[in-house]
Amino acid sequence: MTVAEVQLIAKQTMLFIKEQIKVGLKLPELRQIAESKMLSLGATSFWYWDVGAFIFSGKDTTRSISGKRYKTSKKLIDYNDIITIDLSPQVGNVWGDFARTIVIEDGVVIDDIRKIKNTDWREGLLMEEKLHELLLDFAKPKTTFEQLYHFINDYIHNSGYINCDFMGNLGHSIATDKKDRIYIEKGNAATLSSVDYFTFEPHIAIKGSQFGYKREDIYFFDNGRLKAL
Repeated sequence: MTVAEVQLIAKQTMLFIKEQIKVGLKLPELRQIAESKMLSLGATSFWYWDVGAFIFSGKDTTRSISGKRYKTSKKLIDYNDIITIDLSPQVGNVWGDFARTIVIEDGVVIDDIRKIKNTDWREGLLMEEKLHELLLDFAKPKTTFEQLYHFINDYIHNSGYINCDFMGNLGHSIATDKKDRIYIEKGNAATLSSVDYFTFEPHIAIKGSQFGYKREDIYFFDNGRLKAL
């Protein structure tokens, strides 16, 4: 399979998850639903520490930890809730990587961000959309990972948000081994076009807020223009 095909597994799984989310469902049950769906769609394993679906809800959405230490909380999905789901399907040595923050209001998943009633949640998800738009406008083949790191983090901070990532980075290259990834981080002078694919996954929170937001896609250059899978 290609990276695009494995990423499609993640995208289809996320759509399926939204249909399965219901009030009172335990997060470990949601994780099981997600991982089983990816396997049924052709995934053979999960590349990030063998965890196919990292799931956080409520105030835990600001948490950022290594997969080595991750344990799914036994929390129940609430009537009004916010849930971040990060999927890591693998087929052979090919990865997918896809994350979204999902809002539930009055017991229903709200697909249209602009219809979210909670102001912080709505503004946080709109900021995620804005950051991805900025990436597409700013990133060129010769842009370095470090230049992108500074540009996006400056925008995050100047907009009244913080970067919640425990390593401070904004994404990584798609590799065939976890240890071979390079990151959108300070000091990385490699150009974005030096890798075939990279993720962009800013994990942010409004300063002083208890809730975090994440949106992740895989990007690549096509004839010098950045595109999302």
